[in-house]
Amino acid sequence: MLFRGAALWREKGEPARWVEDIDLRIEGGTVRRVPRTQTSADLEGWMLPGLVDAHCHIGIDKSGPRQDADLLAQQARVAHNSGVLLVRDCGLPFDNRAVNEQPDGVRLLHCGQHIAKYKRYIRGLAVEVERDADLPQQMAYQARRSDGWIKLVGDWIDRADGADSTLQPLFSTEALKDGVQAAHEAGARVTVHTFARATIESLLEARVDCIEHGTGMTLSQMREAAQLGIAVTPTIIQVDLFPSFASSAGTKYPVYRDDMLGLYSDYSQTLRDFAESGLTLLPGTDSGSFQPHGSIAKEIMAFTRMGLTNAQILDRVTWQARDFLGFPSLSDGEAAHAVVYDRDPREDLSVLASPHRVVYEG
Repeated sequence: MLFRGAALWREKGEPARWVEDIDLRIEGGTVRRVPRTQTSADLEGWMLPGLVDAHCHIGIDKSGPRQDADLLAQQARVAHNSGVLLVRDCGLPFDNRAVNEQPDGVRLLHCGQHIAKYKRYIRGLAVEVERDADLPQQMAYQARRSDGWIKLVGDWIDRADGADSTLQPLFSTEALKDGVQAAHEAGARVTVHTFARATIESLLEARVDCIEHGTGMTLSQMREAAQLGIAVTPTIIQVDLFPSFASSAGTKYPVYRDDMLGLYSDYSQTLRDFAESGLTLLPGTDSGSFQPHGSIAKEIMAFTRMGLTNAQILDRVTWQARDFLGFPSLSDGEAAHAVVYDRDPREDLSVLASPHRVVYEG
């Protein structure tokens, strides 16, 4: 297949950049730049590297985790059709990597099972650690059964405090440091769910690799994370649900309710600080129980709230995210994972909701 148009193309050793008039030959599963010929193009438009969803739960729907082959295939197909071709699953009780084998699927990085403290997370979703001393062993175990990433729950509401219950860190700083070291020695990186302000310092000290949500981060903590090479997946459309989470707490947990509303009231500034800090920002929908699968366009359009231009956003959600996860972009001789649009996404990000053609493995 011959593509002709504009592409976010990467020469070896260089950052990707837009090439406005390019011919690309897709053959044998790979893509190559070729000289312009008189041959008519098979496909025209604006081409991006396959989109990334770095926080996605293929295998979870509103009823919870479901080890159902048809469900897995259907959810992967929805992601694929939205233009997402690389997924980090961010935690699941079972192995969902079969979707890698389907032609209309995705390249999925399996993170093993969430790790949380005993009775301090969603029932049936996480492997629960009773003692801090057991955390490194469990993190090493999940690392060995993953695709190079594991998912830790850093904070959650502690309902044992009754009306005073609110978000609290699950593990001590020392346990986190030992656990991250164990995961790294087992060959995996660590990403951590966190909403709370109180959790961030220990995550930075432990040198985790990625932070999910990150609503409690200050600008100085963001800058430190950027210097340490720690990425953040802001999951903006999920954080937009904080008012409803607070409402569901009602009068039973008023401190938690007020803390969640406080985090949300500061969120516009938090988003601007994310962009200003120099952090690596990953696109992630948290698709599963609260967000429908295939929500990536909505999440990417929400990045505009950080004050970024469309072109800057497209860089972050395509080749820069792929770099961080260790996967190539559109480059000579690399796998042909691409999305083509019939309008320029730099002019209007809403076009991302309507891919013209998805190219997976050529």
